[in-house]
This record gives sequence, C-alpha cells and structure tokens, in this order.
Amino acid sequence: MSDIQRAGTTRRYSDFCVHNGVVHCVEVPPDARADISTQTAQMLESLERFLIAAGSSKDRLLMATLYLVDMADYAAVNAVWDAWVPEGTAPCRACVQVVRLADPGWRVEVAIQAALG
Repeated sequence: MSDIQRAGTTRRYSDFCVHNGVVHCVEVPPDARADISTQTAQMLESLERFLIAAGSSKDRLLMATLYLVDMADYAAVNAVWDAWVPEGTAPCRACVQVVRLADPGWRVEVAIQAALG
C-alpha cells in the first residue's frame, strides 16, 4: 500500500501527488497561443483547481518555481502572480529562464509544493 496519493495519473505524469501532508504539482498554460499574461492567468487558475481538489489552497503554498522562456516576460508574470497570491501568503519562490519548454508555444511553467489543510 502506497502512502502517496495521486490524481489524474497517466503513464507519464499525475495532475498532482500528495505525500506527508504536502501537495506537489506542475502546471502549464492550456492555451499555447495566448500572450504571457493570459498564459499565466490560465495556468494559475488550473493550478488552483488542483490545489483545491488535493485539499489545499493557494494560501498554503510553500514553494514555487517558475520557468520562463524569456525574462522579458518577468514583469507581466509577476503582475498576474501578485494579484493571484493572497496578501501575506507568498511562498518561497524561484524564477528561472529556460531555453524552451515542452510545447514551443508555452512561455511559462510552474512547479509548486503546498501544505494540506
């Protein structure tokens, strides 16, 4: 019996995993043709649904790593992020520029850990 809970599991990935009271999730934009602000907002909306389904919420984030294809998008991503994260609940966060993401249209991707509850 596994003490790891998984949801939306395929052969390649799970929508989220829960272990030892922590939710682990990676999310990408659903619309690779959208501009960076829309991609970020859509990605965070989807992430929030997964957090709720796992028994957590965006105010329980512990760590976030954002991957950007172009650091020129940093300000636009931050504007959407800052409006999404409740005041006083910002997680530890890193933002890394990468050469490319799996879909050539994706401009941002996020990996998070959040506490249950």
